[in-house]
Amino acid sequence: MKVVAFARTQQGTGASRRLRNAGQTPGIIYGGKEAPQLIALDGNALFHALKKEAFHGSILDMEVDGQTQQVLLRDFQMHAFKPMVMHADFQRVDASQKIHTKVALHFVNAEASPAVKFGGAIVSHVLNELEIECLPGQLPEFITVDLSKMEAGGSIHTGDLALPTGVKALTHGQNLTVATASVPAGAAAAEAAAAAEEQK
Repeated sequence: MKVVAFARTQQGTGASRRLRNAGQTPGIIYGGKEAPQLIALDGNALFHALKKEAFHGSILDMEVDGQTQQVLLRDFQMHAFKPMVMHADFQRVDASQKIHTKVALHFVNAEASPAVKFGGAIVSHVLNELEIECLPGQLPEFITVDLSKMEAGGSIHTGDLALPTGVKALTHGQNLTVATASVPAGAAAAEAAAAAEEQK
């Protein structure tokens, strides 16, 4: 994805306020061997870009005054109640250096799982994103969590995920729970009552 920005020289609260009043969002690019660079972005375009999941988990081609560099969105601040981005931070990316970032999880095939199909279970998503490490060229837009084999009362952990080539989950030595399938108390009681009825 491509992002166009402009170099800015003025900084401070007053300068940032003037930028926002002109429909622009102040930002910064940091990291790598170069010094941090102050930038300004089109506020409206950035606001809409932030609604796209890919913008958060993709390497972005940032063009600043005609020169393009690869960056990753690291942080952004929204206005308390207005649809306005107050500030955005981007980190430079080196193709040969591994990056640490968070990637969204996409859950698929819940309806086909034994838990839902036969057990009447409700699948809960415990994690919605996963911290990973990989080279920039191997960064996935998202990671798919296949729920098709999930049983009622069961759960899926980070160790069960099929990660793309070159991608490592950063779980700090823990096998984190990603999703669980639990049978609602009412459904379990009804099932037990039905089973007891059959045995009479």
